[in-house]
Amino acid sequence: MTLTATPAPAVPASPPPRPGRTGLMPRLLSRTAVNGVLVIATLYTLMPLLWLVMASTKDMRDLFGTNGFAFGQEFNLGANLSHLFTANDGIYLEWLWNTVLYAGGGALVATALCVAAGYAFDKLAFPFKEKIFGLILLGVLVPASAMALPIYLLASKVGLVNTFWGFFLPSLVFPFGVYLARVFSAAYVPDEVVEATRVDGAGDLRTFVSIGFPMLRTAFVTIFLFQFTSIWNGFYLPLVMLTDQHLYPLNLGLYTWQTTGLNQGHPEDYLLAITGSLVAVIPLIIAFVALQRYWKAGMTTGAVK
Repeated sequence: MTLTATPAPAVPASPPPRPGRTGLMPRLLSRTAVNGVLVIATLYTLMPLLWLVMASTKDMRDLFGTNGFAFGQEFNLGANLSHLFTANDGIYLEWLWNTVLYAGGGALVATALCVAAGYAFDKLAFPFKEKIFGLILLGVLVPASAMALPIYLLASKVGLVNTFWGFFLPSLVFPFGVYLARVFSAAYVPDEVVEATRVDGAGDLRTFVSIGFPMLRTAFVTIFLFQFTSIWNGFYLPLVMLTDQHLYPLNLGLYTWQTTGLNQGHPEDYLLAITGSLVAVIPLIIAFVALQRYWKAGMTTGAVK
């Protein structure tokens, strides 16, 4: 008896996957999640500014009786600005000028010191260089608010409390700027160029002024913007250092208006604080827009080798 094997039925082959379909859904979900996070972050950033713009167009009745994200019924922005600049004999303009001096002058001098120090730490050799630089990095770890009281105690010893210099001089210290300047110097100033100038007989100071500093213009602008914003938004140090209203920066002056408006029965001061806060944001926006080309270039330093 002969047994004949019965062939197994053929299993139809599954169609090959379509090109481009593999992993499409995870990529779409990932892109949607990233875009969603960016939208939320944008709203979180812009909504307070939008509320500030809307509130500045209202009078006292509309401010507390209408939707926060709606314009005032009579659009009182012009009247609010006029009242802002004339209230208390125009003290807001004094606060604005003080802040320009504190932030503009302080950031300019601090940035020059940081760029020079960063260049020195990168290109020069001197005893205990890395140990000194490590101490500077420790200063980066200490928040500015924690230093307000020690700086006040030191200023009281030398008679700088409630003076212009009591707030201006501490703003010249920017440890993070020294760190950034050293990074920029290593990226933008080739060691070969520095050595060539030394061979030609140029001293370290002339090399820095003629060669190093022009190559660090992007670093200068980036550090300047960081320090300018930090001083402009400073609050704790002037709060403990200054008692004369004519020396106040904007943040401290606006805080006093907000306090009297909410707690001492002067609601018109609260509206002044809102309108003044809107005006105080404008110089920062102008600075970043005007210098964004240099700032963007500086933020990408070291990203591409």
